[in-house]
Amino acid sequence: MTPLILPSPAKINLFLHINNRREDGYHELQTLFQFLDYSDTLRFEPTLDGRITLSCNLKALESDDNLIIRAARILQTQYSSQPKGIKIHLEKRLPMGGGVGGGSSNAATTLLALNRLWDLNLSQQQLMEIGLTLGADIPVFIKGEAVFAQGVGEVFTQANPVEHWYLVAKPNCHVSTAGIFQHPELHRDSAKLANEDYHFDHTRNDCEPLVKKLYPEVANTIDRLLEYAPTRLTGTGACVFSVYSNRQSAEKAMAYLPKGVSGFVCQGVNVSPTKTALGNI
Repeated sequence: MTPLILPSPAKINLFLHINNRREDGYHELQTLFQFLDYSDTLRFEPTLDGRITLSCNLKALESDDNLIIRAARILQTQYSSQPKGIKIHLEKRLPMGGGVGGGSSNAATTLLALNRLWDLNLSQQQLMEIGLTLGADIPVFIKGEAVFAQGVGEVFTQANPVEHWYLVAKPNCHVSTAGIFQHPELHRDSAKLANEDYHFDHTRNDCEPLVKKLYPEVANTIDRLLEYAPTRLTGTGACVFSVYSNRQSAEKAMAYLPKGVSGFVCQGVNVSPTKTALGNI
């Protein structure tokens, strides 16, 4: 039973337009997801004892409520004909609560890994449907390709954005996604954009003005990085990203991050590192 070791990458939203708020409270939106070559690492070791266990370099994440455990249990209880077990170790690198999709990515990687290790033979569409029951961003990590997303984030169209270099910065705060989407000052009436008309300079993140108003740390980080490169909030934050043409420029900008702000340099990739790794096995 050879362990399977896979990357579990971050994502960014290159733009996020909110078109309207539906009667059920969900928002119609448009966004462009791109993966980053910066990842957590997950190690999966099959066992025969029927147990699902999780260890992590951050002990606080070793919880039954972790999406990794929840994803594994769905597959074990609903799709496995035998009581197969798994020992999972998460090496956490991605910032938590930053809008780069770390928890969703971990859950998606778990579904993909166990589908293979446990010989479940579930289709990608089936895995995406399972993932959606756990979190809205999980299907895009299962699909593993850069996509335009619309509707409430569940309708995908393949995309091929430029694979720029980025400096991703994490201010020392946690932004409440629910709080932002429920806030009365959120901009909710962006006109719909045809995918073929997308250009970074002609788009924005509709959450950014409100997040900057409510979280001064985010505003300060964006304002500082705008001195060096185009900079934007990803998702509902708190992470922001600056766009560069090469690694050297991104690394140089790291020195100018405000005090207390962490960051990392990475490249955008249009195929998820998880998908690439699984395809090479």
